[in-house]
Amino acid sequence: QVQLVESGGGLVQPGGSLRLSCAASGSIFRLYTMGWYRQSPGKQRDLVASISKDGSTNYADSVKGRFTISRDNAKNTVYLQMNSLKFEDTAVYYCKQFPILISGNAYWGQGTQVTVSS
Repeated sequence: QVQLVESGGGLVQPGGSLRLSCAASGSIFRLYTMGWYRQSPGKQRDLVASISKDGSTNYADSVKGRFTISRDNAKNTVYLQMNSLKFEDTAVYYCKQFPILISGNAYWGQGTQVTVSS
Protein backbone atom coordinates (compact mmCIF):
# COMPACT_ATOMS: atom_id res chain seq x y z
CA GLN A 1 0.00 0.00 0.00
CA VAL A 2 1.18 3.46 -0.92
CA GLN A 3 1.49 6.01 1.82
CA LEU A 4 2.32 9.68 1.42
CA VAL A 5 3.08 11.70 4.51
CA GLU A 6 3.40 15.47 4.30
CA SER A 7 5.23 17.63 6.77
CA GLY A 8 6.56 21.14 7.07
CA GLY A 9 3.40 23.18 7.11
CA GLY A 10 2.75 25.89 9.61
CA LEU A 11 2.23 29.57 10.20
CA VAL A 12 4.42 32.01 8.31
CA GLN A 13 4.41 35.76 7.73
CA PRO A 14 3.86 37.27 4.28
CA GLY A 15 7.11 37.26 2.38
CA GLY A 16 8.38 34.33 4.37
CA SER A 17 9.40 30.87 3.29
CA LEU A 18 8.44 27.33 4.07
CA ARG A 19 9.56 23.95 2.79
CA LEU A 20 7.08 21.13 2.58
CA SER A 21 8.14 17.51 2.45
CA CYS A 22 6.28 14.44 1.28
CA ALA A 23 7.70 11.07 2.21
CA ALA A 24 6.47 8.19 0.08
CA SER A 25 6.45 4.49 0.80
CA GLY A 26 4.97 1.41 -0.80
CA SER A 27 5.96 2.18 -4.38
CA ILE A 28 9.00 2.39 -6.61
CA PHE A 29 9.09 6.11 -6.03
CA ARG A 30 11.50 7.04 -8.80
CA LEU A 31 9.04 5.82 -11.46
CA TYR A 32 6.24 8.19 -10.56
CA THR A 33 5.30 11.74 -11.32
CA MET A 34 4.64 13.56 -8.07
CA GLY A 35 2.67 16.69 -7.43
CA TRP A 36 1.60 19.22 -4.87
CA TYR A 37 -1.97 20.46 -4.74
CA ARG A 38 -3.65 22.95 -2.48
CA GLN A 39 -7.18 23.58 -1.37
CA SER A 40 -8.76 26.49 0.46
CA PRO A 41 -12.23 26.40 2.04
CA GLY A 42 -14.93 26.65 -0.60
CA LYS A 43 -12.49 26.16 -3.46
CA GLN A 44 -11.44 23.25 -5.61
CA ARG A 45 -8.22 21.41 -5.06
CA ASP A 46 -5.79 22.80 -7.60
CA LEU A 47 -2.44 21.64 -8.87
CA VAL A 48 0.41 23.79 -7.61
CA ALA A 49 3.39 21.98 -9.06
CA SER A 50 4.42 18.62 -10.43
CA ILE A 51 7.66 16.84 -11.15
CA SER A 52 8.18 13.87 -13.42
CA LYS A 53 10.44 10.92 -12.82
CA ASP A 54 12.98 12.66 -15.06
CA GLY A 55 12.80 15.92 -13.15
CA SER A 56 10.64 17.89 -15.56
CA THR A 57 8.54 20.41 -13.64
CA ASN A 58 5.29 22.28 -14.10
CA TYR A 59 3.88 25.11 -12.02
CA ALA A 60 0.63 26.93 -11.63
CA ASP A 61 0.92 30.49 -12.89
CA SER A 62 0.17 31.80 -9.42
CA VAL A 63 3.33 30.28 -7.95
CA LYS A 64 5.82 30.51 -10.82
CA GLY A 65 9.03 32.11 -9.70
CA ARG A 66 8.18 31.66 -6.04
CA PHE A 67 7.79 27.92 -5.51
CA THR A 68 10.17 25.13 -6.46
CA ILE A 69 9.31 21.46 -6.55
CA SER A 70 12.10 18.94 -6.27
CA ARG A 71 12.62 15.31 -5.45
CA ASP A 72 15.19 13.10 -3.83
CA ASN A 73 14.65 9.60 -5.11
CA ALA A 74 17.18 8.15 -2.68
CA LYS A 75 14.99 9.42 0.15
CA ASN A 76 11.65 8.72 -1.55
CA THR A 77 10.75 12.32 -0.87
CA VAL A 78 9.33 15.22 -2.85
CA TYR A 79 9.69 18.79 -1.65
CA LEU A 80 7.98 22.09 -2.22
CA GLN A 81 10.09 25.12 -1.43
CA MET A 82 7.75 28.05 -0.96
CA ASN A 83 9.23 31.54 -1.02
CA SER A 84 7.74 35.03 -1.00
CA LEU A 85 4.58 33.68 0.51
CA LYS A 86 1.35 35.61 0.15
CA PHE A 87 -1.94 35.57 2.04
CA GLU A 88 -3.54 33.80 -0.91
CA ASP A 89 -1.13 30.90 -0.53
CA THR A 90 -2.97 29.90 2.63
CA ALA A 91 -4.39 26.43 2.06
CA VAL A 92 -4.08 22.79 2.90
CA TYR A 93 -1.32 21.38 0.75
CA TYR A 94 -1.54 17.82 -0.47
CA CYS A 95 1.03 15.52 -1.96
CA LYS A 96 -0.06 13.30 -4.85
CA GLN A 97 1.44 10.34 -6.62
CA PHE A 98 0.15 10.20 -10.19
CA PRO A 99 -0.58 6.82 -11.77
CA ILE A 100 1.64 5.62 -14.56
CA LEU A 101 -1.39 4.29 -16.43
CA ILE A 102 -4.58 6.32 -16.78
CA SER A 103 -6.47 3.38 -15.30
CA GLY A 104 -4.16 3.26 -12.33
CA ASN A 105 -4.63 4.68 -8.88
CA ALA A 106 -3.57 8.07 -7.72
CA TYR A 107 -2.55 8.39 -4.10
CA TRP A 108 -2.86 11.36 -1.79
CA GLY A 109 -1.31 12.40 1.44
CA GLN A 110 -3.32 13.63 4.39
CA GLY A 111 -2.47 17.26 3.78
CA THR A 112 -0.57 19.85 5.73
CA GLN A 113 -1.87 23.30 6.62
CA VAL A 114 -0.02 26.36 5.44
CA THR A 115 -1.20 29.65 6.88
CA VAL A 116 0.24 32.95 5.73
CA SER A 117 -0.68 35.66 8.17
CA SER A 118 0.75 38.81 9.67
